[in-house]
Amino acid sequence: MGDAGTGHMEAGPMDAGHMDTGHMDAGHMGMGDVERIDLGEVPYEEAVERMTRWVGQRRAGEIPDRLALLTHPPVITYSARTPPAELPTDSPIPLIPVDRGGQATYHGPGQLIGHLVLNLRERGPGDIVRQVENALIDACTTLGFETLRRDTPPGAQSLVGVWTPAGEKLASIGMLPHSRLRSSGRGPHRGGVTSHGFALNITSDLAEFTRFTACGLPGVTMTSLAELAAFQGRLAPSEAEVRDAVAKAVGAA
Repeated sequence: MGDAGTGHMEAGPMDAGHMDTGHMDAGHMGMGDVERIDLGEVPYEEAVERMTRWVGQRRAGEIPDRLALLTHPPVITYSARTPPAELPTDSPIPLIPVDRGGQATYHGPGQLIGHLVLNLRERGPGDIVRQVENALIDACTTLGFETLRRDTPPGAQSLVGVWTPAGEKLASIGMLPHSRLRSSGRGPHRGGVTSHGFALNITSDLAEFTRFTACGLPGVTMTSLAELAAFQGRLAPSEAEVRDAVAKAVGAA
């Protein structure tokens, strides 16, 4: 998934280029009471169908806030904001348009996907994308890796995500808030229930990211926990270890 920060929490995708953080809590998630759902490899379209159903259930109060951890078969997803020139022209990997924030990215084996279905109205004010960044950074710290977040300069392409100190990108974040329309028909309520989430590279095939413009950032170097571990001269953490670290950091352990 591509990158998106919090905007005004209206019906469109969260866009880091329009971040309003004047009154928001940019701290760590500290969520608690988040239900953890562990899935295996799920086709992208099927995962979106499940996520859409969960959004409706969460809005109706039928389920709690939820973190689903899963993987996808190879796929490249892109939002309506993605220029055609940033997409591959001869890739055998399926291209799928999506409604989340951000631009084009690759999903595939060795990458941990996290879908977050969260009721923002119940959580109150807070920059949820910033909190997801910090939670993933906490998880990486637990696993023995130094990572950081980056601020996006005004008017620049979003830098939302998790990065290494050397400027390589490890995780992407793209979220979408769903809002009911007011009875007056004059627009959506602020807030809503989120869908989509993050993608963290564990043992991903990083070459796939070079076949298009990843995250709208020409020349961006993607990395993985396996690559960082090799640089440290140690084994990469297992997917199970990464899942546990991420779930704990999100408050879904």
